[in-house]
Amino acid sequence: MDQEKIKAAVRLFLEGIGEDVNRPGLLETPDRIARMCTELYGGLAKTPDEDLARQFDVEGEEDGLVLVKDIAFYSTCEHHLVPFYGKAHIAYLPGDKVVGLSKLARTVEIYARRPQIQERLTRQIADAVARCLKAKGVMVAVEAEHMCMTMRGIKKPGAKTFTLAARGVCETDKAWQQQFLELIR
Repeated sequence: MDQEKIKAAVRLFLEGIGEDVNRPGLLETPDRIARMCTELYGGLAKTPDEDLARQFDVEGEEDGLVLVKDIAFYSTCEHHLVPFYGKAHIAYLPGDKVVGLSKLARTVEIYARRPQIQERLTRQIADAVARCLKAKGVMVAVEAEHMCMTMRGIKKPGAKTFTLAARGVCETDKAWQQQFLELIR
C-alpha cells in the first residue's frame, strides 16, 4: 500500500469537506488513516490458498458436515467506503481431507479485508473452500448490517442482509441445505 498517497488523499478529502487540515485534532489524522488502511484492506494482498492448503487426511472415515458458525467479520462497502459487519457461517462436506477450523475463519478475514460487497464476499469464501479442499459440497451464509443503510440513505438501523452460496452437492441437495440453515439459526 502506498502510505503517502493515502495521506495526501486524506488531506484533500478533509479540505474538500471544509476542514482545516492544520487544526490540532486533524494533524495526525492522515497518518492514522494510512496505518488503518493497512489493517482494513490487508486482504487485498492475500489469498486463502496457503492457509487452506494445510490439510489433514480423513480418507475412509465417516462423512459428515463440518460447520463453523458465527465467524465475526468487518468489511468496507466498496460503493460508499463505510463499514458493513456481521457473521459468516461455513459448512462443508469433506472429500479426503479436512482443514484446521481457524483456516476457515482466516478465509473470511482475507476476503472481508478488501473493499467489498456482501454478495461477492459470500461467493469468494464458498469458491475458495470448494477449490482448495476439493470438498464434496460447501455452503456459506453471510448476514450483515450495512452502515450505508444505517447511517446514510434510507437510515434503517438493524436491517440485516443475508446471502447464501452453495457449491458441489450442496447446490442441489435440499436436505443438506435444510440441515445447514437449521444449524445456523
